[in-house]
Amino acid sequence: MLEGIVIRSTGSWYNVKNQSGETIACRIIGKFRLDGKKVTNPVAVGDHVKYVIENEEENTGIIKEIVDRKNYVVRQSPRKKHFVHLLAANVDQAIVIVTIREPKLKQGFIDRFLLMTEPYNIPVTIVFNKADLYDKGDLGVYNYLKDIYNKIGYDVLLTSSIDGTGLEDLKATLSGKVSLVGGQSGVGKSSLVNTLSDQLDLRTQDLSNYSGKGQHTTTFAEMFDIDENSTIIDTPGIKTLAFNHLEVMDVAHNFREFFEASDECKFGDCTHRNEPKCAVKAKLETGEISELRYNNYLQLVEEVEDQNYWERIKDV
Repeated sequence: MLEGIVIRSTGSWYNVKNQSGETIACRIIGKFRLDGKKVTNPVAVGDHVKYVIENEEENTGIIKEIVDRKNYVVRQSPRKKHFVHLLAANVDQAIVIVTIREPKLKQGFIDRFLLMTEPYNIPVTIVFNKADLYDKGDLGVYNYLKDIYNKIGYDVLLTSSIDGTGLEDLKATLSGKVSLVGGQSGVGKSSLVNTLSDQLDLRTQDLSNYSGKGQHTTTFAEMFDIDENSTIIDTPGIKTLAFNHLEVMDVAHNFREFFEASDECKFGDCTHRNEPKCAVKAKLETGEISELRYNNYLQLVEEVEDQNYWERIKDV
């Protein structure tokens, strides 16, 4: 069998780059499972795979084996609610791109993205883009959020593809690594990524004048080389992130400052809501834990709890 890495996923076909740098369109036969989860796409961009040639003339192959992954990132499938969707595999870090202006910041999205990466111990850098549009108030919001996330161990950058703010810092962050890049539609992700390399020309699109929301320009996940030792996996613009594949304690354990404080909670299964002698709520009172993060946590816990157990696990 031949070996390669999946550099593009189109749903039914996977572009695999072999060790000679050639790209072969491959498909899969049979079922691949993911830790017992039901997945919409069993192979992800970033996967190292073994394949055989199916048709030499058409340069197509069949993926026979997925090499053991060092990690992966999944989200609840937006189309099949009881399935998960593999976003990427074998990444060194993730970059979540947001903006305070055009469209207006949905801060809760940051914590949802972190809940997606935290279970797999993937380092995340939060990038606030479109800095050229920020006024004094916007910069105040940026510095407030930067302080919150820096304190719990996440790097935060301010960038603009228009005036060049932060681009060198972003390039340094990406250097030598495989980076998953994601964000909601309209935050300028494609424009920002295009500035990082002369080789890239990702499609961009203006905000919808009617809704003020971004329109999807990335259809499928795809891997690109920024330079000879730096690679990004560009993902489709994400509208929402939901987690009906998680349980309440999964959420509690993956808000990292909550998990650290939970050693001091009276109950080992404390959900940090109404339980007595909760260390998280105590730190909330003293300002050691962000009220913003805590409110986002409560919303996520409520969402997960509201999912009927049998509804979540039944076959579709």
